[in-house]
Amino acid sequence: MGEKLKIFDDNRIEIGIADRNDVHKKGYWHETFHCWVVEKNEGTDYLYFQNRSHNKKDFPNLLDITAAGHILSNENVEDGVREVKEELGLDVHIEELRSLGVIEDSIITSNFIDRELANVFLYEKKDTDIFTIQREEVSGIVRTEFNKFYDLCLGKTAEIVVKGFEVTEFGEKITINKTVRLKEFVPHQKEYLEKVVRLISDKVYAK
Repeated sequence: MGEKLKIFDDNRIEIGIADRNDVHKKGYWHETFHCWVVEKNEGTDYLYFQNRSHNKKDFPNLLDITAAGHILSNENVEDGVREVKEELGLDVHIEELRSLGVIEDSIITSNFIDRELANVFLYEKKDTDIFTIQREEVSGIVRTEFNKFYDLCLGKTAEIVVKGFEVTEFGEKITINKTVRLKEFVPHQKEYLEKVVRLISDKVYAK
C-alpha cells in the first residue's frame, strides 16, 4: 500500500484521499511540509540546504529545501515537523518554528505533476544543533549567505558559493566548497522561491 494523501481542488477545498502515485500522476493538489533552516553567525544570515541523495528517484544529487515531506491523510500540518528530525537529525518542536504560510509550488516534469500546497516554516538553528543526516534521503548539508540566495532567486546574480559537507556512499565525510547555479537546485516554481525569500527577508531579516 502506498502513502495516502489528502487531495484538493484549485480553490484549496479538500475533495478526497488518493494514493501518492496517483496524486503525482494526475496532478492533484496536496499538502506538504517545508522547513527552511537559517542561522545568524557573526552578524551574517545564512540559509541551509540539503543535498538530495543519489538514491532518490526524483532529482537525485540536487540541492533542496533544508527539510521537506508530504503530510499524510491521517496527519495534521504540525506532524510534518518529523521531517526535520528524520532528515536532519534535529530534535525540533513545532512551537520553535515560524510559519510563513501556505505557498503553492508546482513542479511538472515528463514523469509526474507535483502540485503542492506547501506549509512553509522557518527554523533558526541553535549553536548546539548538530546535523545528523538520513543517508537514504540526504547526502549532505550546505549553507550560503541568505542575501546571496535572495539575489539568485530574483535573478540579480547567476551563481553563489555553498559550503558544508557531504557523506559519500562509502560513509566518508568530505568538505564542500563550490560555486553553484540555480539549475543545481530542485526546480521549484520561480514564484515559490521568490515568495519564500521575500517572506524570510521581510519577516525575519532586514536586508
